Amino acid sequence: MIKLVPRTRSSRSLVVLTPVVAIALTVLASAILFAMLGKDPGPAVLATFYRPLTDHYALTEILVKATPLILIACGLSLGFRANVWNIGAEGQFTMGALCGGAVALAFYDVQGYWLLPLMCLAGVAGGMAWAAVPAFLKTRFQTNEILTSLMLTYVAILLLSVLVHGPLKDPEGLNFPESRLFHDSAILPLLFDETRVHIGFLIALVVVVVTHIVLWRHIFGYQIKVQGEADRVARFAGFVQNRIVWRCLLISGGLAGLAGVFEAAGPVGQLVPALPTGYGFTAIIVAFLGRLHPVGILFGGFVMALTYIGGETAQMEMQMPKAVTSVFQGLLLFFLLGIDFLVRYRVVLTTRRRSAEG
Repeated sequence: MIKLVPRTRSSRSLVVLTPVVAIALTVLASAILFAMLGKDPGPAVLATFYRPLTDHYALTEILVKATPLILIACGLSLGFRANVWNIGAEGQFTMGALCGGAVALAFYDVQGYWLLPLMCLAGVAGGMAWAAVPAFLKTRFQTNEILTSLMLTYVAILLLSVLVHGPLKDPEGLNFPESRLFHDSAILPLLFDETRVHIGFLIALVVVVVTHIVLWRHIFGYQIKVQGEADRVARFAGFVQNRIVWRCLLISGGLAGLAGVFEAAGPVGQLVPALPTGYGFTAIIVAFLGRLHPVGILFGGFVMALTYIGGETAQMEMQMPKAVTSVFQGLLLFFLLGIDFLVRYRVVLTTRRRSAEG
């Protein structure tokens, strides 16, 4: 008989090394997967996980992919530490892109340095407004925020599709479902020539620093950690749970909305129905891969960005299907959760004793 026994104390070093072990197991499992598909595992693994790190342009693309993941994951980590489970960052990302893009289109014929900050404010407001719905339902009716935030994601994606097919469609776009291309004042400045790395990456680094300060140098971060570890202690200490829920959801929604603006005004340059590409869901993996720590999230964002670029490399060079990227990310999450479970519990084999008769 198999019995799970909670460990009295978990090794801190083992907890820190868990993501590294999960990454190694993901690479090993990917090699086995390549072999099952008839591909040579060695070259396939090198092309997917190593070659992007040796190519200058691929490295810059990793920075582009990592930017929204880091922004969203930093916001989510605050809520996750307080047991506030915002699973709808993808919808908030979409609403941020939609609101910021709408501002860019509204001032299509206007030039000015003030336009990009206005777009960012609109995007943050859009993400916060979308996160306010599950916050209100949670604090007013005790509705599960996992379900409400997740369901609102699909509403946001459909709303983007409707508007891009209708009011926001490019009048000169030959009836294609896309908005006008944003003009220069509505495009994020690039950090390096002949790349797509934009100033949003620097802002993501600033968010990492600010998140670290909030968690370890501010009373709000202390309230978050107490709320997540012992909610009864938080109540006795006078912390208002509803206030923490509202703040965590609004901050995570605002950062997701900002990431949406950066995606629309950065690599994409317009509003299209395919703008939401799963960053909001992938950022959940990034948050836990980084152990809900801002510095860990920074490195976790790079790792998950590598799976995107590596997946694209596997598609082009190894003729792998597009779903290979999701497979890599799913394997990483599977191993991460599995190892986390084994860190907290011991597997004990016991023999079942039969009760004596008569």
